[in-house]
Amino acid sequence: MKRSPLVLVVVAFVVAFMLYVGYHQARRSGGSLTTHLKQSSPAPDFSLESLDGKTTRLSDFRGKAVLLNFWATWCGPCKIEIPWFMDFEQTYKDKNFAVLGISLDEDGWEAVKPYIEQKKINYRVVLGTEQIAQLYGEVDSLPTTFMIDREGRVAAVHIGLVGKSDYQHDIQDLISAPQPARGGIVVEPVLFRTK
Repeated sequence: MKRSPLVLVVVAFVVAFMLYVGYHQARRSGGSLTTHLKQSSPAPDFSLESLDGKTTRLSDFRGKAVLLNFWATWCGPCKIEIPWFMDFEQTYKDKNFAVLGISLDEDGWEAVKPYIEQKKINYRVVLGTEQIAQLYGEVDSLPTTFMIDREGRVAAVHIGLVGKSDYQHDIQDLISAPQPARGGIVVEPVLFRTK
């Protein structure tokens, strides 16, 4: 059976397209870390508007471990993560931990406010800007999440959808780390034994 050259061209095109899409999906799902913020880098501070109209700064959370999530209402993987983040906020809020969402929706509060109300999101959400996305390493893949320690340093970066257990592991590590003393010095607890 002889094959038409057109069929071979179409098959070659489909295979090439699938490889191209697969490569870019892997990049967007965390296959490549495109942010310049690395582990132990200071997380850049910012001032952004929250739903209540107040200014929220990352520095307001100093002393707490923070899950800082860049997301949008149209982002499919973000919709999977949001209920996890709501659980984390509820479970760990009394353990010096907070979730902070930065929406990159172009329609602003017009899109975000109804979404927050419908999903009953229980953590703080602010509107991001292109400048903030660039400040955090040119965030161009959503979701992108930064785990920030109590001293305001980046402890981990997740680009794309990762498992809930990965976040839980990060949170446990951050909240169980020794509490920093003033001046940024970490003080390890000392146990004294008596005879």
